[in-house]
Amino acid sequence: MKPIFSLIALSVLIVLTGPLQAQSPNQKLRVLVLTDIENEPDDAQSMVRFLTYSNQWDVEGLLATTSIHLKNRVAPQRIRQIVDAYGQVRNNLLLHEKGYPETAYLLSVLKSGIPKYGMEGVGPGNDSEGSEHIISVVDKADPRPVWIPVWGGANCLAQALWKVRQTRTPDELARFVGKIRVYTISDQDDTGPWIRKTFPDLFYIVSPGYHSRGGYHYSTWSGISGDKKHGRFTGADFSIVDNPWLDENIRKNHGPLGAQHPHTEFMMEGDTPTFLYLIPNGLGSPEHPDYGSWGGRYELYTPRTRKWFFEPETRPIWTNAEDEVLGIDSSYHTSDKATIWRWRSAYQNDFAARIDWTIKPYKEANHPPVAKLGHANELRAKSNETVTLSAEGSTDPDGNNLTYDWIYYREVGTFESNNPVMVSNRTSKVASFTAPKVARPETLHFILAVTDKGVPALTRYQRVIVTVFP
Repeated sequence: MKPIFSLIALSVLIVLTGPLQAQSPNQKLRVLVLTDIENEPDDAQSMVRFLTYSNQWDVEGLLATTSIHLKNRVAPQRIRQIVDAYGQVRNNLLLHEKGYPETAYLLSVLKSGIPKYGMEGVGPGNDSEGSEHIISVVDKADPRPVWIPVWGGANCLAQALWKVRQTRTPDELARFVGKIRVYTISDQDDTGPWIRKTFPDLFYIVSPGYHSRGGYHYSTWSGISGDKKHGRFTGADFSIVDNPWLDENIRKNHGPLGAQHPHTEFMMEGDTPTFLYLIPNGLGSPEHPDYGSWGGRYELYTPRTRKWFFEPETRPIWTNAEDEVLGIDSSYHTSDKATIWRWRSAYQNDFAARIDWTIKPYKEANHPPVAKLGHANELRAKSNETVTLSAEGSTDPDGNNLTYDWIYYREVGTFESNNPVMVSNRTSKVASFTAPKVARPETLHFILAVTDKGVPALTRYQRVIVTVFP
């Protein structure tokens, strides 16, 4: 996606109404993608990566839409082309992991939105097979929420919501809205602000970028790769998201699906954070954007605490958060982009491995380790108590040796101090720390990163939340 004109409602928004629906960690998420594919190459890039992970979710729809960059047409034929390439390699993917959907099924849920821009496509006479499909998916007798990553404009979703509001009771509308989870990459048409204003109870994440006199300000999503002019974020390794690396590891000599990953013109896969956020790798928790994941981290602010919105939101919102991260230049950097680029090596290696799966037999490819804990994911401790962290039980399906890293994720917990919590033996299977002195119960988050020594090296995670009591 390209930077957009919208100066409206630059926010990351999640407003929740009542308790979230519980979902077993072993249940697949339901995912329905909206994409303005063909506006530039990055949507096609993201679609290639998405399909290599399609066994991780129940894919409910692939919808071609418009955006500020593709106002008057949609391009379902490009999605079909990539899905057809996936069909050529699906049998090989199944050698490595189960659950990859049938090609015919993916083509059956490929739909188009109306070829109109923004709010011009919302209202009477603007139903499309895409908006009707959204309604039918949400209406299924399935208690799981529907995650809707939006890579372009949101008017297909807006039309579905508009129709449901016009044709159902308030209670029925509330139930419909309550089953939807949205993550958009900026506001790429004028329907995003309308949706958030009209349906204030909708779970809605938007990673914004905005224009000012100083130029375009990139936001969290741009941490996925950056661009050649602006995106070599200090501390981040640009080489593994640049075209030479992609040519060698994804595109060339990597089969028909890898060949569908086009040459980067602006930036690599600006839309990919919407589903990196949903990959069940042990790091993120979709219902907790503040926990952080490969798709970034977001924090809750009230309208009173943020003054930079051109059109202020009228409700509490989730907006881009900052992490302090040690970069490849051996210095620390604090930015909202770092909440994604801190994981760049891991998610790029993971993609390279999955493209290998499309052409290689099992024994010639690498597969992710299994990160396990020797204790519960939630622990309790008292101030000054020594807490042991254990990765006992972690394994690797290929028999590769494992390395360990215990990361204290300071920004996520409630404990604030100028003195950092130090982890002893942080690169060992068993580590420990001394619980800090607290005046009231405080939470600390630790991430276990288990990495194998295969090629490419792959990483999986476990999160430990420690509540420290006085």
